[in-house]
Amino acid sequence: MPPILHEALCVPWASKTISSRAHSPILSFLYPQQRSASILAGLSDNPGAYHKSIRRGRGPSSGKGKTSGRGHKGQKQHGKVPSGFNGGQTKDEVVHGIRGFENMFSVDMKPLNLDKVQSWVEQGRLDPSKPITIRELAKSRCVASVKDGVKLLAKGSEKVTTPLNIIISRASASAIAAIEAAGGSVTTRYYTAQSIKRVVKGETDPIHSLQSRIAVPGQTKSTVYPKRLPDPTSRKDIEYYRDPAHRGYLSYQLEQGQGPSLFFKTPGVGTFVAKRVKKKTASAAENRIW
Repeated sequence: MPPILHEALCVPWASKTISSRAHSPILSFLYPQQRSASILAGLSDNPGAYHKSIRRGRGPSSGKGKTSGRGHKGQKQHGKVPSGFNGGQTKDEVVHGIRGFENMFSVDMKPLNLDKVQSWVEQGRLDPSKPITIRELAKSRCVASVKDGVKLLAKGSEKVTTPLNIIISRASASAIAAIEAAGGSVTTRYYTAQSIKRVVKGETDPIHSLQSRIAVPGQTKSTVYPKRLPDPTSRKDIEYYRDPAHRGYLSYQLEQGQGPSLFFKTPGVGTFVAKRVKKKTASAAENRIW
């Protein structure tokens, strides 16, 4: 039987008197509480809080006994083998070469389907009366681990019945048609990986920037943020958000009949100025010394 400790030997804050009697330092000795000392042996951490390390070479019962998971004999059992080592002969990357490359201009867009957005609206996790931006999508856990942006896709477009005002990085043509058919609107705007982190933290406006002209219904007073939302600087991004087909937020910069390209000029737009060639006169020859 475990020993019984007197309350005088216990920690003062751990002792409790009988609820029917007033607390007093004298009464605590008259009415002691009996507590078993075996509770110390039952203390443990939460399940899954830590994992035991694998002990190798401690007998067959450990699961990694005898050869400790290295197998029998050979260089791999006795020492280490460099990666790609072929026993001394020419390496594979030298014979066959390293193929492929990593595209430095590629972007990692998080896909978001329309059926998930409609499900979040029906559950009350998204408010359809306000603009749905990356901040609302991240806080409601509709999307997670956003890197370069979010692209709206049209999977489950037949389930969309609520008019939504979505401001997002990119959107497919089918998703734009489904949202507008339900009475909503889609606006694509430019984000960077760093600006998305600031938008989620509430340090940056998720909609407005210096070049944006996005009309937000019901917004009368703008909030002052410590960080500014950037605008695109590369030609590829500028042309994407200037395109009305993508519902880009820079499409207001285009004139009637003008295309979004910065390189190809729209036929019939602008004026052509011919270069004038000056004719040589005889006075120039007369002024020559030689």
